[in-house]
Amino acid sequence: MTHLHPNGERRPQRLGPRPLPLHLAIQTSTWISSFAALRLLRNGSLPWRPALQKNAAALEKALTAVDPEAFARAVAAETQRRLKAFADGVFTYRHGRRLPPPNDPPCLWREGSTRLLDYGFAQEKKGKKHDGPPLLVIPSLINRAYILDLTEKHSFLRALARAGFRPFLIDWGAPDETEKTFTLTDIVAGRLERALTAIKTETGREVHVIGYCMGGLLALALAQRRPKETASLALLATPWDFHAGAASTARLLTALRPQLQALIDVLGTLPVDAIQALFAGIAPYATVEKFRRFSRLKADSAKAQRFVALEDWLNDGVPLAGPIAKECLFGWYAENRPVNGTWSIAGSPVDPGRITMPTLAVIPQQDYIVPPASAHAVIPLLAHVDCLEVPAGHIGMVAGQRYRTVLLAPLADWLKRQS
Repeated sequence: MTHLHPNGERRPQRLGPRPLPLHLAIQTSTWISSFAALRLLRNGSLPWRPALQKNAAALEKALTAVDPEAFARAVAAETQRRLKAFADGVFTYRHGRRLPPPNDPPCLWREGSTRLLDYGFAQEKKGKKHDGPPLLVIPSLINRAYILDLTEKHSFLRALARAGFRPFLIDWGAPDETEKTFTLTDIVAGRLERALTAIKTETGREVHVIGYCMGGLLALALAQRRPKETASLALLATPWDFHAGAASTARLLTALRPQLQALIDVLGTLPVDAIQALFAGIAPYATVEKFRRFSRLKADSAKAQRFVALEDWLNDGVPLAGPIAKECLFGWYAENRPVNGTWSIAGSPVDPGRITMPTLAVIPQQDYIVPPASAHAVIPLLAHVDCLEVPAGHIGMVAGQRYRTVLLAPLADWLKRQS
C-alpha cells in the first residue's frame, strides 16, 4: 500500500505503532476509567493502593474547594487533548520523511536467511586494511539487526569500525519455511558456530563476541561451546533471571500460554503483532506517551527524524520460529530455565560458570525491557567479569543521542584491553 504525500511523493504506508488497535484500546480504556474513577472519587468510594493513600488524602482535600462540574469538564478536556496528541503523533509519523537507510556492507557468509555483514569496509574506504580486532555482534532474533546501523551518521557498528575494530553483524532476516522449525540449538550450534568459523578463517584471529538483549544469551551459549575461538564476551542488556524485576510478565505468559501455544501451532511462528502486543504489556502507556511527545516536535528536526527511523525499525520486526518462540516464552520467561540450570543447547546446559574468557556485562539503568536485576543476576556466576552500568534505556544505549559516550567509548576501551 502507498500513500500520496502532500508534496506529491509516493511513499509506503507505515503500519506502526503496531499493533495499532491495541494502543487505541489502551487510550479508550484510560478515557473510560478516568470517568469511572471520577464518579467514585465524588462519593468517596474510590479504592486507593496503600502506597497512594497519602497522595490521595491530599488530592481529596485540594478538591473540596473545586466545583465538581468544572472539574469533570477539565477531566474531559484533558482526556480529549491527550487522545488528539496521540492521534496527531501517529498521523505525523505515518506521513513523516525517513532518511535513506545506509547501504549494506559486504556479506562475508550466508546460510538461509542469515547473513554475516562485514562492517570493516568502513576502514577500507579510508585506505586502511581490515586488520582491526574482529567482533561478532549478535542481535536479538525478534527485531531487525539494523538497529545497530540506523543511519550513516547514527550507526553503532560503523562507529566501532572507525574506532579500529572489524565488526561483523549477524543479520537474521525473516525465517524461511525450513527455519520455522528451528530451535535455539539450530541457531547456536549451527548458524552462530559456522559464522564464528567464517570470521576466524577470514581474519586468522580469535573473535570478540558481543550479544545484545536476547543475542546476549545466544552469545553466552556460543562462547561456552567455542572458548578457543572467543577472545572475550560482552553482554549488552542481557537477561538471565527472567523473574527478577519482571514477575508480572512471567505470570502473564503463564496465563496466556494455552492461547499462545495454539497460535504458534497454527501459524508455525509467533507473528510480529503478537510479539509487539507482548512488549506493550510490559509498559502499556510507553508507546502512547512517546507519540504524544513526538506530536510536539518539528517534523523536519533531527530529533523527529531519529524518532521516525527508530519507529520504522520497531515496526519492521520479523516473526519468531515456532519452536524458538516456545523456548523463549515458556522456557525462559515462564519457567526461568537459565537460572534453574535447565536451559540446554545440543543437550548441554548453558552454564555461565564455564565461561573462562574476560566478560563485560553492560546494564542500562533505565531498561524496562530487561530489568537491571535480571541482567545483574548472571554477574556472580562469571569467573572474569567487569560490570558497566550506563545511564540509558534498552534501545537508547545503542541508538540514542548519547550512545557514543554512554556505550561506545567504554566498550571500545574495554575491548582494546582484551585485544
